[in-house]
Amino acid sequence: MVKLSVIVPFYNVRTYAPDTLRSLRANAREDFEFILVDDCSTDGTAELLRRAQEEIPGVAVLRHEQNGGLATARNTGLDAARGTYVAFLDGDDWLAPGFYAGLLARTEALGCDFVRTDHVQVDGRNRTVHRVPHGRRGQVMAPRDAILPATRTTSVDYAYAWAGLYHRRLLDRGLLHFTDGLRTAEDRPWIWRLHREADSFAVLGLLGIFYRRGVASSLTQIGDMRQLDFIRSFDQVVRETAADRDAHALLPKAVRNYCAIISHHMGAAERFEPAVARALKSMSAGALRRMPQDVLDEALDSMDVERATLLRRLRRRPAAKEVTAA
Repeated sequence: MVKLSVIVPFYNVRTYAPDTLRSLRANAREDFEFILVDDCSTDGTAELLRRAQEEIPGVAVLRHEQNGGLATARNTGLDAARGTYVAFLDGDDWLAPGFYAGLLARTEALGCDFVRTDHVQVDGRNRTVHRVPHGRRGQVMAPRDAILPATRTTSVDYAYAWAGLYHRRLLDRGLLHFTDGLRTAEDRPWIWRLHREADSFAVLGLLGIFYRRGVASSLTQIGDMRQLDFIRSFDQVVRETAADRDAHALLPKAVRNYCAIISHHMGAAERFEPAVARALKSMSAGALRRMPQDVLDEALDSMDVERATLLRRLRRRPAAKEVTAA
């Protein structure tokens, strides 16, 4: 019987994959499986994964013949997973030895649908601990109760799929798959859906995941059109939240988050290629007009003057200049 399935997508991370694979070896157990998804790498990553399949217990390698992005690669792993619990890891991150065994034991003791964990962010030689923005630790709660308040950072803002463990019953209910083809912000609709629809969760103050920032191949470092998938992602968050039974309470949080992300990207528009920066402005304007306007007005009124002014100007852009998301 497989107790834990760990899904690890890889795409052109040959420089970092050895650290990831060594950490999987240091977490191996006879009832764990590691599903490594090669998303059509072209830099030698595939050879590293082939060797890992021979050397690390429980490793299976799946390969995409065409690059599909992180969301699609995770879905491939989910379709193959056999474990009672599911975890995610990215192909350029790594784990402390024995981390999964400890996380699994504490999760089983709680008996909830999923747990969220803290992590260590790695930027060069710098290490920074990032905590789940939720005060109660080791206490089982309804995840819906952790979405609000709208004006504070909450659990849905800590969207990292790899920072947690998820019971198979969520997979069976259709709650663990990602929106296929999303290239960035793929965790956002996913974490919102979990918090709206799962029955129970808990937060554990357990460190052992090392998240590598500043990787050149990461989409957070690339300024092409793939970055604009955040619009499709947050459109989905708002649309699905608007259909929720508690939409009147939850929509202000979803809309405010969307506005904050638009403002963030507009403030860093110089890192985009010129055509992408123009598309960002047009697509963001269209996104603002698609939001529930009464909820948007309340969100803008609650934001600082600089961001609110920027977003109001964007909303007034002529509709003819909009660019639709692919």
